[in-house]
Amino acid sequence: MKPETIKNTRRHLRIAGAVALALGMAGTTPAVAAQDPGREVIDKKCASCHLEDGKLTRIPEVRKTPEGWDMTVVRMGIWHKVELTADERRAVVKYLADRQGLAPSEAAAFRFLTERRPNMQDAPPDEEMAQMCGRCHSYGRVALQRRDEDEWRKLMHTHLGQFPSAEYSALGRDRNWWEIARDKMPGRLAEMYPKNTDAWRDWSRAKHRPAAGRWVVAGERSGWGAYTGTMTVTAKGKDRYEVGYELHFGPGNTVRGKGESLVYTGYEWRGTAQLGNEQTQSIFALSEDGARMSGRWFLRKADEIGATFEAVRADKAAKNALVSVSPQMLRAGETATVTVAGAGLDAKLDLGSGVEVVEWLGKSAEQLKVRVKVAADAAPGVRKVAVGGRESDKSVAVYRRIDSVRVEPAFGIARVGGGTNPPVTAQFDAVAFLDGADGKPGTDDDVRLGSVPAKWSTEPFDERAKHDEDLKYAGHMEPHGQFLPSFAGPNPDRRGLNNVGNLSVVATVADGERSLNAKGQLVVTVQRWNPTPLR
Repeated sequence: MKPETIKNTRRHLRIAGAVALALGMAGTTPAVAAQDPGREVIDKKCASCHLEDGKLTRIPEVRKTPEGWDMTVVRMGIWHKVELTADERRAVVKYLADRQGLAPSEAAAFRFLTERRPNMQDAPPDEEMAQMCGRCHSYGRVALQRRDEDEWRKLMHTHLGQFPSAEYSALGRDRNWWEIARDKMPGRLAEMYPKNTDAWRDWSRAKHRPAAGRWVVAGERSGWGAYTGTMTVTAKGKDRYEVGYELHFGPGNTVRGKGESLVYTGYEWRGTAQLGNEQTQSIFALSEDGARMSGRWFLRKADEIGATFEAVRADKAAKNALVSVSPQMLRAGETATVTVAGAGLDAKLDLGSGVEVVEWLGKSAEQLKVRVKVAADAAPGVRKVAVGGRESDKSVAVYRRIDSVRVEPAFGIARVGGGTNPPVTAQFDAVAFLDGADGKPGTDDDVRLGSVPAKWSTEPFDERAKHDEDLKYAGHMEPHGQFLPSFAGPNPDRRGLNNVGNLSVVATVADGERSLNAKGQLVVTVQRWNPTPLR
């Protein structure tokens, strides 16, 4: 063997050994390390910069979600020209998310961000955190990682080096921004989001249940309605699965599809599938016992369009595990057909006081279908649903009439399209409520009944919107509550203005002979040029 070859081989072995030690794999030989493709990439393409005095730096000191690690890998390519193939990128993210991820309890508060739920409000703990850590990107991006104080401080230095204008922009130039970022924020962040926690220690040591098996699923897609169905998951390797779906949105509307998924960190499901004629992406989380799954699936090229998702594992251990009850609204004095979906269901159903089962229309371990009669004097309010004598977390609401309607989201954003960016739509729902104990609509004690059909329209939000003819140029509302924005300007018919707008979204709901109206606000704004997995 040539001297240069021996020298390079020895150097590679030293790097691999240091990586193994730095990532908590002491005693594992480089030959074993090379068996994991993620570690092999780290050995070859990360350690050359991150190895210092025989130790791997920065990488072992951080924990993140799969999306957080993916953004880090992409950032290394942009900033430092680290070139990875698609397979290498996936391997590194998988390796790091499994060994340096977040426990379920640590990620729970910001799952709306991970699942890319549109028009959700970020939730910083206080004004200082919002201004220092949430004015350029979501605060949730910060809260979905874990570091010690020294590593948080290094992140502050990285911010100043890469984005030096931060301390001169709005909410930066009016204070000693750098002193606050360097001296105060690392300690606060390390206290709130520390690297070492009991939750992660316990989760990383636990054995996690594979996702393979049959699942009963349910959810709701805005504009389409509720669905139930099944998901069949077949193992195809370590944490890799093939998936088959059958979703029933209503009579004559069944959507079938196939796809694949990868589970990170023992619970973080990331999948793709062809559902009907739509390409979709799924972001779910398995429960800590592996018996349930929840999250969201959405269109791959339009993540604002999607559906909620909940699933229960349909195996021999399942016993009266409910996933949905439909409909969720029952009017006093009327009859209705109610369908309960779940796993291991007994043919014994209790829908609460004043709701009587008068006929069984179907019985199986995964679905109960009954005709019910609601007493005319049944008290309005929510009833917990029990199956087989076991009360569930699912409920139905009895009502005599709808007291109020709200538009959800109350504030929505759509984006004009143009260039390489398609328009970003906004989907709205009309949601019915009962007044709470205070007898007043629009207060915190109101009882949510559920989504109801509505007629949709838009109007100018204020006098400026009326003057600028936003209603004419910003886009139009579809019958199912989806707003389709226009393409970008400048528009010569608007004196060179872009096709942005500020609109009121109006829902009109019929309740017998009554008509109820509700309004939300919609801002149609410009394109987002850098859509990231964590906004």
